[in-house]
Amino acid sequence: MQPKATELRRDVELDPLTSLPNRRRLRARLEQEIKASAADNKSVSLLVMDLDAFKEVNHTMGHLVGDELLQQIGQRLSSTLAPPNVLARLGGDEFAIVAPGCGAEDAAVLAAEVLRALEEPFDLNGLRVNVQASIGIALFPDHGRSADNLMQRADMAMYAAKRAKSGYALYSSEQNHNSQRRLLLMGELRRALVQDQLFLVYQPKVNLSTGRTTGVEALIRWEHPQFGVIKPNRFIPLAEKTGLIMPLTLWVIHAALRQCHIWQQLGIEITTAVNLSAWNLQSDQLPEQLEGLLKSCAVDPSRMQLEITESAIMIDPTRALANLKRMRAMGLKFAIDDFGTGYSSLAYLKRLPVSEIKIDKSFVSNIPEDEDDVVIVRSTIDLGHNLGLEVVAEGVESHETLRQLAALKCDAAQGFFMSQPLTDTDLTSWLAESPERLRRLLAKPPRGKSSISSLRGEPA
Repeated sequence: MQPKATELRRDVELDPLTSLPNRRRLRARLEQEIKASAADNKSVSLLVMDLDAFKEVNHTMGHLVGDELLQQIGQRLSSTLAPPNVLARLGGDEFAIVAPGCGAEDAAVLAAEVLRALEEPFDLNGLRVNVQASIGIALFPDHGRSADNLMQRADMAMYAAKRAKSGYALYSSEQNHNSQRRLLLMGELRRALVQDQLFLVYQPKVNLSTGRTTGVEALIRWEHPQFGVIKPNRFIPLAEKTGLIMPLTLWVIHAALRQCHIWQQLGIEITTAVNLSAWNLQSDQLPEQLEGLLKSCAVDPSRMQLEITESAIMIDPTRALANLKRMRAMGLKFAIDDFGTGYSSLAYLKRLPVSEIKIDKSFVSNIPEDEDDVVIVRSTIDLGHNLGLEVVAEGVESHETLRQLAALKCDAAQGFFMSQPLTDTDLTSWLAESPERLRRLLAKPPRGKSSISSLRGEPA
């Protein structure tokens, strides 16, 4: 009878997919460590980890492949962690680690080790898949004195890390308030789509040779009746989580195309860029939907640019490439956004029908002080030009940064130094009034002025 009892206990306490301890076993172990640590006056850390964009893997590659990925992740993390740390799978794409005797600093080091362990791509039936994750950390006794309390707060910290794209985050009381607001926004986002609460602003992209604006990036904003203007990093993740990302993206594209039509009528020849998420890029319906919107708005397809990220492409490169080629055949342009932050293969880059790469602001903003970033930016510019692509620098916030980009032969730039995002009305006026003044400012900033205020003719 004893073997059967042992087998039953194992079935109840272990995750059947990964053979790791399950949520029930983890909770019991966490309670055990809390009692021992309370007696010894020591800390216990709980780390909760959620994979980023795992739903896209299941959606595009199937649940069997998703299960294989989860098994490989469990194996890799098990080989990374040493006792007395305990790894468990909580369910879905969520894992957790109990780290006895581990304070805040040690927990941060442990979280960084876990994220580094995931950097090497996973081999799924010959396809190399990159995985990124977000980790939330909660400590006993600082953040809670029970297992349930710590699990709830580590979960909040994990979502804070996911929103900030910081890799990991330590729980703070502010996250509790933010979590409540997040739940409220999640329920109201669908209503915002139909109640005219959304609007677009446009950030200019400036050619560094001529000083003229050649394009704009359309950025969505939410005019919330209670919280005021909300930026996209607060609600786009909610849209992806609730499945609203497809209708939200189509709303952005439709609104941008209507404005493109107005600019065409005014004789303003600029390209308008719209960001696509991984969900959009993997949708086989998107090319047909875009074609219908272009026709209904009477916009030349060459006036529309779609910005995609390396990570979105690499979820399912074959499907992404097929959809990109269909849309490119319609005359649409493409840019790779946040270039340098993903792990895409150069073999894919040369096959993609893109005309532009945008260097991520994390490399651009520090080039006046950081020689390593100068090397990265210079190499990226050379790579882009050798592939026949235009290179745009994002996040330009000073004249010195712009001067160095021009010296490195970067084609164009966007950022607060040129202009903050503007409404359609303000941008139309800005385009009409600013080109000559902007060209002079790019050559040499006026005395005592080196920011957006000088470019818009406002007091510094």
